[in-house]
Amino acid sequence: MPPGGFMTLKEDALRYHSEGRKGKIEVVPTKPCLTQRDLSLAYTPGVAEPCWEIEKDPYLSYSYTARGNLVAVISNGTAVLGLGNIGPEAAKPVMEGKAVLFKRFADVDVFDIEVREMNPDKLIDIVASLEPTFGGINLEDIRAPECFYIEEELKKRMKIPVFHDDQHGTAIIAGAGFINALELFKKDIKKVKIVFSGAGAASIATAKMFVTLGADIKNIWLVDTKGLVTKDRKNLEKYRGQFAQDTKKRTLEDAMEGADVFVGLSVKGLVTKEMVKSMAEKPIIFAMANPDPEISPEDVLSVRKDAIIATGRSDYPNQVNNVLGFPFIFRGALDVEATQINEEMKVAASKALAKLAKEDVSNMVLKAYGLKKIKFGPEYIIPKPIDPRVLLWVAPAVAKAAIDSGVARKPFKSVKEYVESLDARLGKSREVMRPIINQAKTKLTSIVFPEGSNPEIIKAVRVLADEGICRPILIGNAEEIKTVAANQGTTLDLEKISIIDPATSALCEAYVPKLYEMRMRKGMVMRDARETIVLPHYFGLMMVKSGEADGMVAGIGRHYVATMKPALQLIGVKKGFKKVAGMYVLVSKQGVFFFSDVTVNIDPTSEELAEIAINSADFVKHAFHDEPRIAMLSFANFGSTQHPRVEKVQQAVEIVRVNRPDLMIDGAMQADTAVVKDILEKNYPFSKLKGPANVLIFPSLEAANSAYKLCARLGNAEAIGPILIGMAKPVNILQHSATETEVINLAAITAVEAQ
Repeated sequence: MPPGGFMTLKEDALRYHSEGRKGKIEVVPTKPCLTQRDLSLAYTPGVAEPCWEIEKDPYLSYSYTARGNLVAVISNGTAVLGLGNIGPEAAKPVMEGKAVLFKRFADVDVFDIEVREMNPDKLIDIVASLEPTFGGINLEDIRAPECFYIEEELKKRMKIPVFHDDQHGTAIIAGAGFINALELFKKDIKKVKIVFSGAGAASIATAKMFVTLGADIKNIWLVDTKGLVTKDRKNLEKYRGQFAQDTKKRTLEDAMEGADVFVGLSVKGLVTKEMVKSMAEKPIIFAMANPDPEISPEDVLSVRKDAIIATGRSDYPNQVNNVLGFPFIFRGALDVEATQINEEMKVAASKALAKLAKEDVSNMVLKAYGLKKIKFGPEYIIPKPIDPRVLLWVAPAVAKAAIDSGVARKPFKSVKEYVESLDARLGKSREVMRPIINQAKTKLTSIVFPEGSNPEIIKAVRVLADEGICRPILIGNAEEIKTVAANQGTTLDLEKISIIDPATSALCEAYVPKLYEMRMRKGMVMRDARETIVLPHYFGLMMVKSGEADGMVAGIGRHYVATMKPALQLIGVKKGFKKVAGMYVLVSKQGVFFFSDVTVNIDPTSEELAEIAINSADFVKHAFHDEPRIAMLSFANFGSTQHPRVEKVQQAVEIVRVNRPDLMIDGAMQADTAVVKDILEKNYPFSKLKGPANVLIFPSLEAANSAYKLCARLGNAEAIGPILIGMAKPVNILQHSATETEVINLAAITAVEAQ
């Protein structure tokens, strides 16, 4: 290990690929194969049934197999990244990496296929013969000019999408940046002079994309290792030849003079400061050679402060990264079962990315890049690769272009429904929250946020207002809130968002006597009431109490108890009950489960457990429209061990049955008995539960809190919450370090409660 104890990138990368299960991918079954019946369905004899159906209609392979979500990443290893012709075996880590990106960003499954074949016609035959297996073909790292011919021939022969990412991926992302850079500099796309350094697959495709977007082919100057491509060059093949200039100029330096745009897809250090100086006013420079650009942004800015710069690197602004394209392009193409990826679909992807760059950026993205602010401008013309919204913008644009251009075999009926299905692919919790969000939109409620100047709150509030989930009310100093918003590039629509400063609000005069009346027998004097009412949390709670707001979401940056205490003092518990409880919604591959009480009651009595169970069940039924099946958990099954803790849970079950005979409840039982159907039905057929429990009531806070955190951390379950149930009016308390998404989720739930 090197001095200081840090591994080099080489050592780190080799260990990453070799430790544990070798490589980066595995095949995971999507159906159970645990019992004899499962086996008979997965394989013989049951598998014969879909085989017979597909034989009659081969198109049914999309219905009975994974084909419709399966892409082949195929390479012969002749042009791997910046490594050159290293062969198919050496290309495999890259192709596996491509598979990871497909899955991670767009939930597309991939088989990587490395082929030892240099002959283009034979390679075409091999790839074409694979059509019955896949929904799409991603050609990767195949050298030019063979790659052009291979893709062209495969597109003629195959009825599924064929896409050479080295060409079109770069072209699509660069196209998005090109659109926005021209807009910022107010340059006419038809008049700009564009110089390309490099004449490989990516350069040719990018030049063609710029022409498709509106650039004049006469204004495109292509420079390769032999110099400027001109009409008098001998043995000029058609791919470069379409951009040949009729000129006596010969060098990159000659071409750069007066150029508006430079696009580099060549080698490090090819462009000098003098060349940049010779460019037109407000030059646009895409220096995309990897790992080092044709000229560094620092060198450009040392001579041209007026330039927009993009590179292929993540440590500079405006990274042209193919991961912004191929996963989402294939996602859209696969979902409508497109027969090809045509020019209309590529242009749609470019334009969607260009538009997304003009939207506010989430704090999740800012944190990932260690930035405080990103806003559309010279240093942000292309979305960041990890922005989850790319899926929701690009895939629908591509799918719609496929439909409009007539290459979709399975058009979607509704863009809205399609976007919602994509949203669910970003995580099961989004699928669970979508109906909640849609319900919140049916009747606009006002939700107050006491931490009005918190950056996460501001980001979330903009989304809540824009999407009509609720009408947010921010508590705090208006100028401070606007400054925080501006600093992080967030635009607040003050027609949809209210800002109230307790220090200047006329409501304070009305609230002071009300607060005093509520707390005067708890030690509060009038002076205390006047001092307390200007505190944001107390002011927000009084808005809810008095009906000026329908609910409140608070607690970010504070201890849970510090927010809970005033809520109980001013809002109190629902009529007929004595306790509130904290619930988490755990979303896992096995389903959706509701855990109570996770945040409030340390060691509840039988009566308190019964209250928690009833409140939890009512909330699940009302907010999530799910039929509650309640399991009261313990360390023993149905009295198998006699102990006061078990008896406490059993008594709680009886109390619920007496007070709410309509609820399906049973216990005391162990956790696996509650959620595993086979255990429950085989060993305890007398149980009142009809199917696995979805509402789990824990006997103590330590059990509930530990279980939820273990499920989230070790079981990869997604957690939504905590949701405060049992309050007289909707109040929910955020975790100390809540994210923008968590704020949005809890606000939507609060809005539904308020309805």
